[in-house]
Amino acid sequence: MIRAYLEKLGRMAEKFVDTAGLMSIMLFQAAVHAFTPPIKFRNIFKQMEFVGVQSLFVVILTGSFTGMVLALQSFNALKRFGAESLVGPTVALSMARELGPVLTGLMVTGRAGSAMATELGTMRVTEQIDALVTMAVNPVKYLVVPRVIAGVLMFPLLAIITDFVGVLGGYFVGVKLLGINPGVYIGRTIDFVQVSDIFAGLYKSIVFGLITTLVASYNGFYAYGGAEGVGRAATNSVVTASVMILVSDYLMSSFMV
Repeated sequence: MIRAYLEKLGRMAEKFVDTAGLMSIMLFQAAVHAFTPPIKFRNIFKQMEFVGVQSLFVVILTGSFTGMVLALQSFNALKRFGAESLVGPTVALSMARELGPVLTGLMVTGRAGSAMATELGTMRVTEQIDALVTMAVNPVKYLVVPRVIAGVLMFPLLAIITDFVGVLGGYFVGVKLLGINPGVYIGRTIDFVQVSDIFAGLYKSIVFGLITTLVASYNGFYAYGGAEGVGRAATNSVVTASVMILVSDYLMSSFMV
């Protein structure tokens, strides 16, 4: 029994090392090919539209209701200390530094990351990627690089939109529903929120964009096992990327404090 457990543990460790190695190689190849001509701007813009524009609805919906709920809960907590005027800074700082980039990363991972893994996985099991290699087309440059660039560029923009609608939602709840003075709400927010707080969230969103697109591309690129394998790749990409986003968020937050 102990031997079987150790063998299973060894296989898990071997799989983890293989995955980390292959993902690191893919990241290095993508970084090299991103600056190697010819650059396929059409593919990049297509992926930017898919990752960014098509995610606007879910990002706006998530950000607005998050800001509204955050304002409501923070008002109930701060009211006990007579600090209702701090609802605005609480909402703005929470959205800018943490909730904006993290929720954007998780929502776009669920929408775009799974789709990327499914698309590349289908191309793998139907041998379309092998066909690209046969035609002397580098599959990493053609398939992975546009997705990684789109993620790195569009995630910060989506995070900004999430922050903005979240602050608007918090303002609506705090001022219109809870009766906080609008001048105090805005003034306190301006006093406490600094530009560095906004950039801290943007730095995180860049990393989250890289994580989402790289993990999704890796799982789809190395998918196997037919339709079942494609579904498994999509599931693994969402779960893995979401966990990595949360872990990296803590690590980056610990350095930015």
